[in-house]
Amino acid sequence: MSFLRTSLANLGRRAYATAPPPSRSNLPAVLLTAGLAAGAAYWYLDSSQTAPVKPKQEKSPLDPQNFQDFKLKKVIPYNHNSSKFVFELPNDEASLIPVASCLVVKASAPDALNDAKGKPVIRPYTPVSAPDAPGELTLLVKRYENGNMSRHIFDLKEGDTLAIKGPILKFPYKANEFDQVALIGGGSGITPLYQLVTHALSDKNNKTKFKLIYSNLTEKDILLRKEFDALKKKYPDTFDAVYLVDTPTEGWKGPVGYINADVIKQHVGPADLKDKVKVFVCGPPGQVASIAGKKAGMKQGELGGILKELGYSEDQSVYQLLAE
Repeated sequence: MSFLRTSLANLGRRAYATAPPPSRSNLPAVLLTAGLAAGAAYWYLDSSQTAPVKPKQEKSPLDPQNFQDFKLKKVIPYNHNSSKFVFELPNDEASLIPVASCLVVKASAPDALNDAKGKPVIRPYTPVSAPDAPGELTLLVKRYENGNMSRHIFDLKEGDTLAIKGPILKFPYKANEFDQVALIGGGSGITPLYQLVTHALSDKNNKTKFKLIYSNLTEKDILLRKEFDALKKKYPDTFDAVYLVDTPTEGWKGPVGYINADVIKQHVGPADLKDKVKVFVCGPPGQVASIAGKKAGMKQGELGGILKELGYSEDQSVYQLLAE
């Protein structure tokens, strides 16, 4: 207090020597303004130092051993027979699922969806949301009239739950392990291929060249086309996509028909590249059997079909990703 009085007295003497003393009404305002500014600065510095830092998430909220119920947050229609189903993850956590992996789902309510033997219907799906997306897990689901699980998911309302287990690792992808990667897909089998290529291309050190060969009934059935076209534009040296349709509409300029040996020879590196080329296949059972051989349930089937005819080996050049 004595220091303040001395300072004010000195201020008054210095000011009075060259000008009239300051008005009594102005001096308190000056001191008040200075005090508020100092207080604001102290509050800012103090709050910035004590702001809580969110700890880094170390574990996925998903469980690879047990089914857990997750609430449906919203449904986003995609096209005439497909929608995005966004499920809520607890505490705004991310899924942290590795690439390439899938999830398996079943109805939350016991006996709500069973097969002919009375066992729960369980199906694999691959999320299209990024592994680090906070608070959400998104499935792109195509409705099949004979698909019990897809019809069940489409019957869900916002607030309902779906039992989910995973992730289940299907292929331990490593950056730049291959010179060329072919992604052959059909229908909703595109989601595992999308997961793989978006992950790989996001790596600024990626040198692998990816070629997507994707077939559908019609042009309007092509899923994630906008996203793939954006990847083509962003990574022209390492990604390309070829779309095929069975029934072309007027103005369609792409190839027509099934993925056959000629299509594969035109767009996929030859088998004699050995371990420098890898082929990933995912699609409807009939397509997968034709291209790479039948699946063995939830496991990799014996190599067959067009790829075997063209000389590709099972352990070095092809892998069937299993997910709807």
